[in-house]
Amino acid sequence: MGTDVALRPERSLTALAFSRLVKNRLAVVGLTVLCLVIIASAMAPLLTPYAPTSMDTSSRFQPPSREHLMGTDQFGRDIFTRIIYAGRVSLTVGIVSVGVAGTLGTIIGLTSAYYGGWWDLVVSRLMDVLFAFPPVLLAIAIMAALGQNTTNVMIAIGIVNTPIFARLIRATGMGISGRLFVEAAHALGASSRRIILKHIFPNCLPPLIVQITVAFAWAVIAEAALSFLGLGTRPPTPSWGLILDEGRNVMEYAPWQPVAAGVAVMVTVFSLNVLGDGLRDALDPESTR
Repeated sequence: MGTDVALRPERSLTALAFSRLVKNRLAVVGLTVLCLVIIASAMAPLLTPYAPTSMDTSSRFQPPSREHLMGTDQFGRDIFTRIIYAGRVSLTVGIVSVGVAGTLGTIIGLTSAYYGGWWDLVVSRLMDVLFAFPPVLLAIAIMAALGQNTTNVMIAIGIVNTPIFARLIRATGMGISGRLFVEAAHALGASSRRIILKHIFPNCLPPLIVQITVAFAWAVIAEAALSFLGLGTRPPTPSWGLILDEGRNVMEYAPWQPVAAGVAVMVTVFSLNVLGDGLRDALDPESTR
């Protein structure tokens, strides 16, 4: 007796990873919070009637109220307004610096893993030199050399993150370069560019995606730290680190000011970290979740 068997098509890796991600409640919470932070920063002019730099000396040190949700600072500026506008600075710094670092690090790591030889030796030694310095101190040194502005903050954070991406992609790429499908592509006469882009790079994407979230979280902290130290964003442009710096001197009169900025940094970094953990589990081929 013959029977017809309907074979269930195997889900793609992308669909499988997405299914795992949405089942991770903490990761979904992190993604939701991150989206809310991005939306609030992008729609800042619609969420508040105040300008981030407008001063009102008659409203100095006002506690949180209906008119000022997070109170006002020593210049009478609305803190809620400055917090959501400062989110634009932190998110922009994170996106640009991580984008640059991820791109450069991926190119360096892929070519180092594939070609090896003297190029791999040079890259490895250069990465070792950069890793010899604590990341924050290296960023401070770069800012001291370049000068204080937001663009230089992006450059400094990008430089600090580049060797991290390069080492990650190099290690992953070296493990893939020796596999049979890569050797088969060589035997079939595929060009080096095609092998790197079509065979090695796609297999480096899972750890790369996870590292992007980790680097983004660190970039938010680094931007806040540099601005807090007076090396980042120039006043009166709002920055979470700058708001923290201004608030530490008036905690006796307006404790809500540094608390608001600290919570903004903490919530953003937490959302990125839990999202990164969720992506790591979702993209792990051995995961059973």
